Amino acid sequence: MYLIGVDVGATNIRVALANEKGRFLAKITEKTVRKGSGIELTNQIADMVKRVIRETDVSMEDVKGIGIGTIGPLDLKRGVIVNPANLPFNEVPLRDPLEKEFNKPVYILNDAAAGVVGEQLYGVGKGVKNLVYVTISTGIGAGVFVDGNLLVGKDGNAHEVGHMVVDIEGRMVCGCGKRGHWEAYTSGTGIPKYAIFLIDKFPRKDVEDSLLYKLTGGDWEKLTAKMVYDAAKRGDEVALQIVEEVGRINAIGLANIVNVYDPSLIVLGGSVVLNNVELVLKPVKKYIGDYVVNRLPRIEVTRLGGDVGLYGAIGAVLLEMRLEPVE
Repeated sequence: MYLIGVDVGATNIRVALANEKGRFLAKITEKTVRKGSGIELTNQIADMVKRVIRETDVSMEDVKGIGIGTIGPLDLKRGVIVNPANLPFNEVPLRDPLEKEFNKPVYILNDAAAGVVGEQLYGVGKGVKNLVYVTISTGIGAGVFVDGNLLVGKDGNAHEVGHMVVDIEGRMVCGCGKRGHWEAYTSGTGIPKYAIFLIDKFPRKDVEDSLLYKLTGGDWEKLTAKMVYDAAKRGDEVALQIVEEVGRINAIGLANIVNVYDPSLIVLGGSVVLNNVELVLKPVKKYIGDYVVNRLPRIEVTRLGGDVGLYGAIGAVLLEMRLEPVE
């Protein structure tokens, strides 16, 4: 049995052909199209599916279905992405045009919900009934199993934790236009903006002596999340203070998840986490106890790396077809 998984991100799209054991036979990646209308993105996915099939000796007739893990918000009833915060489209149709193109069932989940499916079927969360997967990347999202049940919500958006309020003062504006959201402070896009806000509060001499100042030449519009973490790894005091504050806010967000869902395990993924494991985990573990009510769960980093969304997209087909992965 063969399955196609599609991971739609604001930065990249990845498509894989795999068997039910989760072994990839072929995988391709492209930058996400950002021009035209949403149908351009749909066409890009269709072209990538055709290419990944051509790279193997598998026929499309042998494919059971196509699973998609995608950024949201979603309208699952219509099978579309609606007004995504980090893409310049009003609507991206997925299910109907892709089912028409390939004559195969298409199953859609929010990308982080796909992530938790991947973890539960193939990852460190295998068999865990109360499990949360949190991705910190371009944005922040989560997928949740409670008592073995995947939470989806009326439209497919039950897991938009990046839009939980972590700052009642609303100092930063989220990509969605609202204030105080977790994503505005510690996502890949939020960290540079929050860092600039914090830098403005530091003594001027400390800032001008910092590695971050050297890296940007004092032009803070050039600042990236990577620069912040790279400078922190090299012991830059300003960067370390920023990373500490970012970690405290991550701890608040994760504490909210613990208090709401009471998981046995939280698995962290996404590029910000995977590229900076210790700098992300250390402050989270330092501060999370200040905010939780429920017993603390284990907190681990995904072992599926950047492919967790693809594993989840593949798993979405199995989940919808009520099939078990083969050991």
